[in-house]
Amino acid sequence: MIVRPLEYIVALAKERHFARAASACNVTQPTLSAGIKQLEQSLGVLIVERRQRFVGLTPEGERVLAWAQRILADYRGLEQELTESREGLLLGRLRIGGIPVGLPALGLLTAQFAARHPRARFEIISQTSREIQRGLDEFDIDVGVTYLDNDPLARVRTTELYRERYVLITHGTEPLGRRESVTWCEAAKLPLCLLTPSMQNRRILDSYFHQAGADVQAVMETNSLITLWSHVRFGPWSTVVPHTFLLMLGQPEHLVAVPLAEPIGSHTVGLVASSRDPLTPMTRAFLSFAGQVRLAADIERHIDPSWHRRRVLNRVK
Repeated sequence: MIVRPLEYIVALAKERHFARAASACNVTQPTLSAGIKQLEQSLGVLIVERRQRFVGLTPEGERVLAWAQRILADYRGLEQELTESREGLLLGRLRIGGIPVGLPALGLLTAQFAARHPRARFEIISQTSREIQRGLDEFDIDVGVTYLDNDPLARVRTTELYRERYVLITHGTEPLGRRESVTWCEAAKLPLCLLTPSMQNRRILDSYFHQAGADVQAVMETNSLITLWSHVRFGPWSTVVPHTFLLMLGQPEHLVAVPLAEPIGSHTVGLVASSRDPLTPMTRAFLSFAGQVRLAADIERHIDPSWHRRRVLNRVK
């Protein structure tokens, strides 16, 4: 009852529709409207612009929303603190937003964390780096997985996980598929399937192509790693991806992964969380755990060795 009207305001700002906001809060629309009116009366300000349909929040309502988001985040942290104190176990839901290329390796981290904290629950969402920043600012996520050394980050604390490197995935029948490494200029001449320019990884790849003096024209673009993978696997296309992409699936007979060189690219991927205190116990524990795990070594151990062995066999033939 203490925080319920605040939840209504946050839901309404997110859904921008009274009925959808009520559904998200598992209440009827009259209940949601009454709760907001009660909060307005208590604070002595109008929070919602009232017309036949939702238009937006008043300037005072925007300030209430910002406080509501902070209060709800602190309340979730309080619930976790009290549960841990009462039961001696870490219990709660960790909401993670991750850039698509960072998610394949995330499972190695969450699996180990869940083994130590079996009552932990996770909600993992694919997001752009800008969405991760906004999600942290608005308390929609607890932790982000993103690049630490590319697009600027604000109001966050960071934990480094690994440095990604880049590989060309192409058909073994291609001359480049028999090489120990290929240059970015050489890769740019292939029919490439790449992530869309809205994705930070694509902007990083474009910068390396540009450094090499190559003008890359992707014949297919997507914001989905699964879509990218299916088209490379079943079609005539090649792709350039971080080496962690090789964690997703075993290697088909006809594809090989070849390291990119000239230049050799590398970027740091890590966790980001709000710089404000206190963090929820779940967030605090996850960041501490991530700082102790050797994720880079785990990634290398879990990449199917046939990705490398197949290239050697092709070169020998």
